[in-house]
Amino acid sequence: MIKNLLWRTQKPEPSALAAGLDSPSKTTSPFVQPVMQPVMQPVAEADRNKVRTDRAAEMPGFANDLTYQYEDEVGDEEPADFDDNFDDVDAHSEHDQKLAVLMSKLTDRMQHGEDLSLETICFQYPEFALDLRLLWGTMVVAQVAGRVDSEDAARSSGSPESGVWQLQLPVLLGDYELIEELGHGGMGVVYRARQTNLGRDVAVKMILRGQLATAQDRRRFFVEAEATAKLTHPNIVPVYEVGEIEGRPYFSMQLIRGQTLAAKIADGPLSNREAARIMIPICRAVNYAHEQGILHRDIKPSNILIDESGRPRLTDFGLAKQAGVHESLTRTGAVLGTPTYMSPEQANGRVDAVGPRSDVYSIGTVLYHILTGRPPLVANSPVELALKILEQDPPAPRLLEPKIDRDLEMIVVRCLQKPPDLRYESAAALANDLEAFMRDEPVAARSGQFAQIVARVFRETHHAPVLENWGLLWMWHSLVLLVACVVTEAFEWSGVASRLAYAGLWTVGLGTWAAVFWAIRRRMGPVTFVERQIAHVWGASMIAIAAMFPLEFLLGLDSLTLTPLLGVIAGMVFVIKAGILSGAFYFQAVCLFAAAIPMAIFKDYAHIIFGLVAAPCFFFPGLKYYRQKNAQQ
Repeated sequence: MIKNLLWRTQKPEPSALAAGLDSPSKTTSPFVQPVMQPVMQPVAEADRNKVRTDRAAEMPGFANDLTYQYEDEVGDEEPADFDDNFDDVDAHSEHDQKLAVLMSKLTDRMQHGEDLSLETICFQYPEFALDLRLLWGTMVVAQVAGRVDSEDAARSSGSPESGVWQLQLPVLLGDYELIEELGHGGMGVVYRARQTNLGRDVAVKMILRGQLATAQDRRRFFVEAEATAKLTHPNIVPVYEVGEIEGRPYFSMQLIRGQTLAAKIADGPLSNREAARIMIPICRAVNYAHEQGILHRDIKPSNILIDESGRPRLTDFGLAKQAGVHESLTRTGAVLGTPTYMSPEQANGRVDAVGPRSDVYSIGTVLYHILTGRPPLVANSPVELALKILEQDPPAPRLLEPKIDRDLEMIVVRCLQKPPDLRYESAAALANDLEAFMRDEPVAARSGQFAQIVARVFRETHHAPVLENWGLLWMWHSLVLLVACVVTEAFEWSGVASRLAYAGLWTVGLGTWAAVFWAIRRRMGPVTFVERQIAHVWGASMIAIAAMFPLEFLLGLDSLTLTPLLGVIAGMVFVIKAGILSGAFYFQAVCLFAAAIPMAIFKDYAHIIFGLVAAPCFFFPGLKYYRQKNAQQ
């Protein structure tokens, strides 16, 4: 796990992560004469830290065997080309160090605000494609979370280096008199304002950086305005007007008098029925947005407003994605959303996998929070949080709050399934289940529990992509294994009685192949932690096979009497692989365990039976992942 990876952004405090990296604003004192302060200078680039990481264990979608030491001076020139540093790499760990240099430069470019495409980088550096796919999620999540927290800290301190333009309120901008700041997030700031020409109070949202906003910030801002303006729903805050004032994009919307859901739950969790009452209309609103081809992608308590009548309203479509928009502002590998409430596919930067069920996951995290009083997963850093989102299941809600109804707990648990296909198929289905709970009727979350468990057992884990490194080698291994079985059977049929001949074939022969196998794998790139675990399991199985021959001698048994144990040993190896890599390997394990029975009955053909069963167990998974790797390249 990446424990000592120090990013050049300010480390978010746990409280900031738990609050979704959004800060409520402090009310600005009004002045007699409205004066706009000069536009602030862009964010100052902090001195880059020296970074040193140890070889990190492989984690889902994250860093494996990352080793680099980065030290650079801040300057105005463009970052140097990656290849400029490759000549200085020591040949001892050439691949690792080249990868380290590449990751350092990518991080530097991200820090400068450059929009990088994972697919483009992988195309430019195909030898690092697999490593980049594994590392990308960690790097981007840390950058996003750290950058947002740094901007919030700088903004709250009023530092002129924050790059955030500030107003002395009240101030008149166009037809709007900005009266007080209501809140701000990573991109925008919202003011309570008076629309003078219509004489009504409204909320006005403007880009946080004002005239310093990048072209991408401006496009994203108008995407939010356009997305929200298309939606007409009683539980979505409506947009009134979109435009620019003195080069500063803005849009006005209905002013909701009340409080955010985040403020409502600050004093503690809500009751079962109150939580369901609030979330049902939010689910309906989200489903309505989905029907209009819009994903929210940033659902969290601070983006849900509760008006004075108690009606919940969904707001802040700043990360919304519209179906049919060809120019995407979100490239593959980009991480969008608030880390605490984002889905696993968002945390891993898998933009193509983000869909309506991603919003369902976020609704589940909000429901979990308002029922238990805390988010599902909490951590001390964005990297640790992202790892937990991908790897760990949150504590059962009833462990934190025993008063939670069991049916409501099942609804939350179903929302928070990491595989999207195990969640509710739509926000409407989730709303239907919540309404069933309110009517004291059976909920669908219970009826689908067994099917979900079965589906989860047999699916791939997040470690499965490492098998792309082993695909071709497993196909060769199946051939070597089949040849060893055929040769053994030929020895036996020829009347060879020497134990040493069989022991030499299965220990020295296969041991030599294992050494060749491992040497080839190491030449293909860094060996991940999980691969070393699998290698140890394989090594243990070879020791067990080698031990069969002296055991036969000590027990006074004929040579190859214990051959049926080959099926048992190989089956145990695949059970371990099923737990670490893919539940599909349980099928291979069952086949190998079952093969031990005919091997014991038909002793003269035991090795042939084993070879015919074991070889396909390696060949077909190897072929699958070999093709998968070639397809990605």
